[in-house]
This record gives sequence, structure tokens and C-alpha cells, in this order.
Amino acid sequence: MQGTLGTADRSQSQFTTHPQPQAAVPAFEAAFSAGIGAVNGSALRDMLRMAQVPGLVNFGGGLPAPELFPMDRIAQASAQALDRYGWKAVQYGTTEGFLPLREWLAENTCPGAGRVTPEHIQIMTGGQQSLDLVAKIFIDPGDTILVETPTYMGAVQSFVPYRPNFAAVPTDEHGIDMDALAEVLRDLAAQGRTPKFIYTIPNFQNPTGRTLSLERREKLLDLTSQYGVFVVEDDPYGQLRFSGDPIPSLAELMLRRTGGDPDRSHVLYCSSFSKTLAPGLRDAWVMAARPITEKLVLAKQGADMHTPTLNQMIVTELLPLLPEQTEKLRQSYATRADHMLAVLDRELPQGVTHTVPEGGMFLWLTLPTGVNTTAMLPRAVERKVAYMIGECFYALGGGQNTMRLSFSSAGLEDIDRGVAALAQTIRGELARL
Repeated sequence: MQGTLGTADRSQSQFTTHPQPQAAVPAFEAAFSAGIGAVNGSALRDMLRMAQVPGLVNFGGGLPAPELFPMDRIAQASAQALDRYGWKAVQYGTTEGFLPLREWLAENTCPGAGRVTPEHIQIMTGGQQSLDLVAKIFIDPGDTILVETPTYMGAVQSFVPYRPNFAAVPTDEHGIDMDALAEVLRDLAAQGRTPKFIYTIPNFQNPTGRTLSLERREKLLDLTSQYGVFVVEDDPYGQLRFSGDPIPSLAELMLRRTGGDPDRSHVLYCSSFSKTLAPGLRDAWVMAARPITEKLVLAKQGADMHTPTLNQMIVTELLPLLPEQTEKLRQSYATRADHMLAVLDRELPQGVTHTVPEGGMFLWLTLPTGVNTTAMLPRAVERKVAYMIGECFYALGGGQNTMRLSFSSAGLEDIDRGVAALAQTIRGELARL
């Protein structure tokens, strides 16, 4: 038929495009909240990027040793959980967490110290979520939060979006300086300000590896009780003691003071299976008074509804393995820590000091004033060694001449090679001064 468009011509006519105005780039930065704008994760991001260098000895990441993961038992526990619970293992669960796991934690977190029930336990998706949700239920913009100097940078990142004011408390080889803490609390009280909580890692602190002494733990509870300040006790490394005598947790000491009543305690105890079983299972918990766990339930419902059910069941199946697994970690980390300390004492130039941890995964180096470990890091990476810069662990700035080393995932030969390269790099920096 004449005058009729062919198929191809008709198709082209129907889909003829016309020039469109170029879309403007969205105003991303203006749209973001002030809270997230205050979070600075560049130090960790840069360290992780540089850690990809082939042959590099990475002392920077706080990673458990992967060769010590109980892989066969995890596989067995996964099969057992699926066989035992069937479809329930992959169905939605309760926000509070898997009841058999909470029952075990209620009996074993502070064994014999109090009347802890599953209602005092909230399961979390990793220890980082514990910190985030604790901040969410406690912090209003402008509230004062007390932190150690230095402190775990992940905690600061969790707290910052809620817009608190930080007050930093000095530490020494025995942990928080209690005279300094008392002075900070007096000064704040004179201003009419009561901190919402103090955040502390009493055992083998991240980043320094230091342990808060028993005397100072008691004094901390005295001061915080006197001034009405809650205590957030972060204890992911407490089971990894490889020297010295165990010290009761702040939560356990407080339960003794309350006659065993968790609902009269102002201590929130946070811990995790990440450093003992496997970090990828992302199972952690908070033990606290019921008014607190009830609010944590609400906060968690808005975050992820509940920690993965199957993962909680796997961890529950692995609980009989925990004593054996923990002992294996203690022995391995003791060997690595002792070796690193010996090599540091042999290789480091005069004027560089380090902590001596009794457990955990970290130790802390302090270099002479004038050395900047952030500026030094690229030169260390050139020599195939990396560390975590110290200044990112200071909530209010400082620590430019410090660094954190992790011994947990490094082999002995890597420790020899890495520390020698680090010492050589430090000598070069000292020559620049």
C-alpha cells in the first residue's frame, strides 16, 4: 500500500528522541546530616587501602587470627542448627534475641554475681551495633560523654552522629587516671552538667592494651555513682587474658554492691563473640538493667529488627567449644605478643616506648615529640609495614606521635620483618628532626 510507513520506518518514528536539558548534580553535601558530616573515617580507610600492598606486614588492623577460626566446628554447628530448628533457623526472630543464647549469657556473663535474667540481655549484630544503639537511646545533641584518652575510634564514630560534646579523661599505664576523672566531674558539676555516661574498655584496652586496675575500677564506680553517670563497659577482649590475674568486670563489681540486683546497676556491659569464635557471625550482647534493655529493643527494631537467627543458633551450638577455643587463642596470642615485645625491645631506637599488655590484641607505641606517625605512614608502607596511626584514637585531637600495633594476626616471621622495617622507618624520622 502506497503512503503507508514500513515497519522499520514506523519504529524509528515512534522512538525519535529529542535533546533533554542536562540534569543538575544533586546537592549531596547539603543534604547530609550534620551528624554524619562530623564522622571522619579517613584514617581507617587509608590504612586499609595501603594494606593491600603485596608483601606488606599489616600491624594496623585489629583482626583475629583467621587460621585459629574453628572452621570444622562452625560447619558442624551450622548443620546442627538447621537440623535441630528447621525453618525456624531462617525465619524472623524476636528482637531481644534467641532465648537459649540469652539464657546462657545471663548465667555466664557475671557468673554467681547476681540475679541476671534473659530480660537483662539484648543480642546485638556485632559489638559496633551495641555502641551505636546505646548512643541512640542515651545521647541528645549537646550531651556530655566522657571517654578515655586515647579511646577506641569506632566508639567515637558511633557517638559522633548523635552530636555529643566529648570530655576526655587522661590515662596512664594503669588505665583511667582517677584523680583526673574526679576533677573533670567536679568541673562539669560546677557548670551544672552531668555526663550521660563514661565509655571505657577496662581489659586490654583498644588501642593501648592497658588494663584498669582493681583499685581504680572500684574508684570509678564510686565516682560515677556519686555524680549520677552511667558506665558503658566495653569488654570484647576480656576472655583473652594470657598473663597476670583476672580482675572482675565493672558490671560484676557493681552487682556485688547492689546485692546482685541488675536493675539497680548503672553499668551497661557490652561484649561479643567476635574475638573468641568468629567475627563474621556478628553476634554480640549488652547486659544492663531492664529499663535500658527495653529501650534497646525499641532502638534495634528500628535498626535491623533482630540479629540473624541462624547465626545466633550457630553460636549457641558452639558454646561447648568456647573454653577450648578461648584457651587456644590465649596461648597463640601470648606467643605472638611475647615475640613482638622482644623484637621491639631489640630493634626500636632509644626514646620510643611501648605498653606491655596482659591480654587482648594490641600494644601502643609512643615516639619522641615531633615525629608525626600520620606523615610517616606512607614511608613505612614503602618498607612494607603498616600500623594504625595514633591520632585517630583521640576524640579531641592529639596523639600525633603515637601508633597502635596489633600482634593477633601476624606470624612470628612477619613480626620480625615488620618490626625491623618499622624501626628503620622511625630512625629515618628521627634523623629528620
